[in-house]
Amino acid sequence: MTTQVLVTGGSTGIGFGLAARHLAAGHRVLITGRRADRLDAAAALLPGVETVVNDIATPSGRSLLADHVRAVMPDLDVLVNNAGIQRRVGITEDQAPWDEVQHEIDVLLAAPIHLGRLLVPVLLAHGRPSTLINVTSGGAFVPQPFAPVYSASKAALHSYTVNLRKALADTTVRVVELIPPAVATELAGPGQSHGAGLDEFCDTVFPQLDGSRPEVGFGPTLQLI
Repeated sequence: MTTQVLVTGGSTGIGFGLAARHLAAGHRVLITGRRADRLDAAAALLPGVETVVNDIATPSGRSLLADHVRAVMPDLDVLVNNAGIQRRVGITEDQAPWDEVQHEIDVLLAAPIHLGRLLVPVLLAHGRPSTLINVTSGGAFVPQPFAPVYSASKAALHSYTVNLRKALADTTVRVVELIPPAVATELAGPGQSHGAGLDEFCDTVFPQLDGSRPEVGFGPTLQLI
């Protein structure tokens, strides 16, 4: 049976890179994103990829996504909780309305926790080995005062992933934490792209995301695992 994969935030960056490699491996891949134009652009570059416009930041959006997966991909094998944003503003300088801060927390922490709760039963239902991958960050372990809410949210997701792995240890679901260092994507916004090359990063980590390793790092984050 063809491996079926869901990648949140799959229209750009790490999500796009992992989706491309799953497709190249012959897997069926569904990617999500908030912007239809970016999903269309990704689909043009990745023939065969399936797309769905979805706002992962809201509980209703996550429930709608889970409903969609149950309808079109009921034999889901791999869930990649990758969608992310990063606000680069220090604590003492941050004067943004709380809704903006809450949105960052919702995308980075509430979304992967909630979507996992909704889709773990789907991963379990078919009885085959399956994999849930949470993408955290080196910032979960090393202070990043330029992006404190991002770092704190990723640290909390790291802790939750450890607990989830223990909770599912006796099931067919393997829980993997992917811990990227800085990777040259659009995560931090225009002009902020820096770090490891995206293709080098994805080529290196992709073979390690098969569930055989609980944590996968790259470059500087290898020393964290």
